[in-house]
Amino acid sequence: MEVPEGTEARQRGGYLFSAFCAGCHGLDLAGNVILDDPAIGSIAASNLTSGAGGVGQRYDDLDYVRAIRHGLRPDGTPLAIMPSQAYWHLSNDDLGALIAFIKSAPPVDRRVAKAELRPLGRILVGLGLFEFAANRIVHDAKRPAAPAPGVTPAYGAYLVNVGDCRLCHGAALTGGRPPEPGAPFAPGLTGKHLAEWGEAGFIATMRTGVNPEGHALDPRYMPWRDYARLSNDDLAAIYAYLQSAMNGTSAQ
Repeated sequence: MEVPEGTEARQRGGYLFSAFCAGCHGLDLAGNVILDDPAIGSIAASNLTSGAGGVGQRYDDLDYVRAIRHGLRPDGTPLAIMPSQAYWHLSNDDLGALIAFIKSAPPVDRRVAKAELRPLGRILVGLGLFEFAANRIVHDAKRPAAPAPGVTPAYGAYLVNVGDCRLCHGAALTGGRPPEPGAPFAPGLTGKHLAEWGEAGFIATMRTGVNPEGHALDPRYMPWRDYARLSNDDLAAIYAYLQSAMNGTSAQ
């Protein structure tokens, strides 16, 4: 896989980053604290830039591929809370564009603290209730064919997979219990209520964080502010896929 050059690729990578990566790494790519629990521990997303404390000072293209697609550091150890099980679905073109954007980011000097597991966190790991993404990926599996971008169920499925919607909403998107401690049950996305919203209602929900029934989505558990950066066409594609999944006419 080659990392492309040029403005178009970087723009595509920036678009993907804003919707699927900035929630943890920040729009400036310099890293955010994503977990700080007195019982479980603290974890911060890496500074991806070439500034002081950033991995961009030492990562090459292969290191980025390994981290994003496989959830592994250059030394082969797993990254914590890195959703590579979702990013594994990125096409080669999109992964290349994402890396091109990351490499082009202005340097930001920020040293993030190393991950720290506290007593409950160590217990959860010991019980196998916290699993690294790297252990959930079939690393040598054949790459799936990437659908052409468009307002189609196939491309909507691609975005749902890259966005890791199944992690919280269940493998069949019929509802599930998110892995984050204290998170509420995530509702199903393929029920009759979504059809009643219509495409416009679904897009408005992703843009505003309030659904047509007036219920506000909690940004701590539903990253609608990130998904709000998706284009109308991409949100419409996701809606088309969810509708087809409800009707049993689409593949995963």
